[in-house]
Amino acid sequence: QRMPPTLPASIDIREPRWDQSTFQGRAKHFFAVTDPRNLLLSGAALEEARRLVQDYRAGTVPPGLTEDQLWRAKYIYDSAFHPDTGEKMLLIGRMSAQVPMNMTITGCMLTFYRTTPAVLFWQWVNQSFNAIVNYTNRSGDAPITPSQLGTAYVSATTGAVVTALGLKSLTKHLPPIIGRYVPFAAVAAANCINIPLMRQRELKLGIPVTDENGNRLGESTAAAQKAIFQVVVSRIGMAAPAMAIPPVIMSALEKRAFLKRYPYLNAPLQVGLVGLCLVFATPLCCALFPQKSSMQVGRLEPETQARIRERDPQLQTVYFNKGL
Repeated sequence: QRMPPTLPASIDIREPRWDQSTFQGRAKHFFAVTDPRNLLLSGAALEEARRLVQDYRAGTVPPGLTEDQLWRAKYIYDSAFHPDTGEKMLLIGRMSAQVPMNMTITGCMLTFYRTTPAVLFWQWVNQSFNAIVNYTNRSGDAPITPSQLGTAYVSATTGAVVTALGLKSLTKHLPPIIGRYVPFAAVAAANCINIPLMRQRELKLGIPVTDENGNRLGESTAAAQKAIFQVVVSRIGMAAPAMAIPPVIMSALEKRAFLKRYPYLNAPLQVGLVGLCLVFATPLCCALFPQKSSMQVGRLEPETQARIRERDPQLQTVYFNKGL
C-alpha cells in the first residue's frame, strides 16, 4: 500500500477552510467552530492538535498527513486556544461550549419564569456566563480591563433583571403564553447593553481597518459601530428560535395528560427542545455576517477617510474583523 503524497506546506490555515463570502461557507465554518464534541477532547488531543498546527505553520509537514487531518487539527486548535495570546481558554467560555451551556441556562429560564426569585437567579446566571464568554474571547488587540468587565457585567445583569421583572408585571393580565416570552425580551435587552459596554474601548478609539490584502490603514469608530451592531443582531438571532419555539410546544404539551402525570419531565423536555434549536441557530446566526466585514471608505469618519485618501486615492472599500 502506497503512502499518500506529502501535503504541500502552502495551505493557508490562518483562514477558514470554506469560502467566507457565501452564507453556506460561513455556516460550514461555524458548524465546525461551535461543535460541542470538541469539549470532550482530552488535554493530550488538544496539545497534539497545537503541535501539528504550529509545526505546519513553521513549514514542517509530517509524512502521511492528509488535508482533512490538517483542517481537523486547525479547528481543534482554534476551539481551545486564544488566537492572539495562544493561551488555553476557559472551558465554558469556548465557542464549542455555547450550545450545551446556553441550552441548560435558556431551558431553565423558560421553565422557571413564574416566580421573581427564579427570574432574578437565572438572569444572573445567564449574564455571568456571558461575561465569561466575552472575557474568554476578548481581543488581544484591545484587551478588556477588570473595571470594564465589571461595569458591563453589572449593567447587563441589571438591564436583564429590570426588563424581565417589568415585563413580568405587565403580562399578569395577558394570556399565559405571553409570559413565556419575557425571558427572551430580557436576554435581547441584556445583549443590547452587554456587548457595546464590553467593547466600549472600540467605540471610543476605533477598530483596525485594512485593505483587501490585510494592510492596516488606521482605526475607525464607524467600523466599530457597524461591527458591534452586527454582533448584537447575531446574538439576538441566536437566542430567538431557542426562546420562541419551545414555549409554543411546551404550552401545548402542558395541556395534555402526559405532562400532568409526569410534571418532573417539564424541565428536561424544555432543555432538550432549546438544545435542538441552538445546535442550528448558533452556527447559522454566527454566519449571518462575514467575520471579515467590509465598509465603503465614504462611510468612515472624515479624519480616517482623509488618511486613507492620502495613502490610496483609488481605494473604495475597507475591511475589519467584526468579532463574535
